[in-house]
Amino acid sequence: MKALVKGMQANIPLAISAMAYGGVFGVLSANHGVSWAEMLAMDLLMFAGSAQLVMIEMWSSPIPVFAVGLAVLIINIRYLLIGASLQPVFDGRPLWKKVLCMHLVADENWAVTIAAHRDGGASPAFLVGGGLLLVTAWTAATIGGNRLGGLVMEPRRWGLDFAFIAVFAALTLSLWQGRDDFLPWLVAAVLAVAGERLLPGKLYIALGGVGGALTAVIIEMVKDRKHVAADDKGCNGMIQSGVEEKS
Repeated sequence: MKALVKGMQANIPLAISAMAYGGVFGVLSANHGVSWAEMLAMDLLMFAGSAQLVMIEMWSSPIPVFAVGLAVLIINIRYLLIGASLQPVFDGRPLWKKVLCMHLVADENWAVTIAAHRDGGASPAFLVGGGLLLVTAWTAATIGGNRLGGLVMEPRRWGLDFAFIAVFAALTLSLWQGRDDFLPWLVAAVLAVAGERLLPGKLYIALGGVGGALTAVIIEMVKDRKHVAADDKGCNGMIQSGVEEKS
């Protein structure tokens, strides 16, 4: 219970910001003809702000179910990498607990949980506490914005949709760990920009994420090989010195 409360407390600033851009998102959804009931179902069943934003942008009558589903799938592929990064937090827990916890994982509480784990460890309860606070704040804000959406005509004209970009930019910068991150981030950015210009739909998101992740993996593999080679060289040198001393 203490870890659950700590997770909530650690995510309070992010919950406040989620309410701010969640309200903006609710306004955008109302202007696209999304009802509050549809918004509520989207919040509770999906709980993925970036994917929900794409759904709203593609919302029309009739709804292009296949295209929307494919776009959401591509955007949420990143949760495969997010889930893998949470393996130390979930270590030893049963599968059902991992599944339930992952439903409450958002970019915000994932970033906070990873940072807490680096500083001394974080439990699934810590992650869930943050998730519960965020989903509550997000749902309240999106429903409120949706109900008031008719009062704000053409929200993009006022730059309200930029709230999402600002929040995710801040989250990204909070994960920077030093110059070792530079090349993977650069590869991800270049591939995403190129993909946005050359590929259809939202494929550029998956391209950038997978490309950056693979770059980081390759860099770690190269480092490991260098360390092994250095250790082998050191061992060989010690053996050679020992042979020379005996002779």
